[in-house]
Amino acid sequence: MTSCVFCAIAAGTAPAVVVCEWPDAIAIRPRSGGVNPGHLLVIPRAHVADVGSDPVVSAAVMARAAELAADLPAANVITSKGSAATQTVFHLHIHVVPRADGDGLPLPWTPQHTARTPMGDQQ
Repeated sequence: MTSCVFCAIAAGTAPAVVVCEWPDAIAIRPRSGGVNPGHLLVIPRAHVADVGSDPVVSAAVMARAAELAADLPAANVITSKGSAATQTVFHLHIHVVPRADGDGLPLPWTPQHTARTPMGDQQ
């Protein structure tokens, strides 16, 4: 897919700060710098649109993200599927976001979560 930025990065034809490489995936720093220091994106070398498109590739990429998260005392490991779930680049990518107590970084649903009734309490 020549129009996919992550495919170009995986092929080495687009710039990126590559932090770790495996035969099936790479870990890069987000161009924006990320939401917290140490934020990484783990992407498969093969084009897979999202986590639901190819469960085998998704599981392998999640395993690579887990390897990186294992070295952190706390982290969010997150992916999105579809625009409604905030996916903006349609090539599977898993965010590994280091966390620390009091870092002030809310999850996308944190503000809404406190205002909602727990799912089990709805009738």
